[in-house]
Amino acid sequence: MKVNPLLICLLSMLLFSCQDDQTKRNAEIQKDLKKKEAVFNVIERSWNFNDQPLSQQTQVVVGNWQEWRLFLTELRQKPKSSIGAFKKKAQELSKRVMALNNNLPIKFAQPEIRSRIVALTTKIRSLDLYINLDDIPEQKVVMCISDINATLFSLKLQMDEVVSRDNVPLEKGESDMIRMLDTTRAIPNNPMK
Repeated sequence: MKVNPLLICLLSMLLFSCQDDQTKRNAEIQKDLKKKEAVFNVIERSWNFNDQPLSQQTQVVVGNWQEWRLFLTELRQKPKSSIGAFKKKAQELSKRVMALNNNLPIKFAQPEIRSRIVALTTKIRSLDLYINLDDIPEQKVVMCISDINATLFSLKLQMDEVVSRDNVPLEKGESDMIRMLDTTRAIPNNPMK
């Protein structure tokens, strides 16, 4: 049996090239794992939400607002195991923040509060978007977390202000002035015939 030297050369090249491809793939996988671990460490360090307490009077108003309590409970729980846990937490936060407009206490059903809830919803949904990308931009995630903290602080501050504004007593004659400014009480403009 005569073996062609050219055939032996081609088979050996094929064998060595397959081994090179495997080592390249292993190197890429290791590099990808290190990058994901670095991203996980950055996100884990920065995943801290400031939970400023509300005033006592505001807590009384918020006491029956179940969606708010569930949102804060979800916000306080920090995932620890993996990037997948952070992804699930971001999705759950996104669901909870969307529910904040449901059963909003009457005292807080004002444009100032609603606009801050919308801003908070936008920030949390952008966090959910960035953290669920294949290649997670960790700096944008960190920026979203700091924006969420600022927006949450603004919302709580506005809630306290609304409650404290209601505690300011009316001056003498102020209620009459408020009634006079009400355009629904205006005299109808019907021409006399």
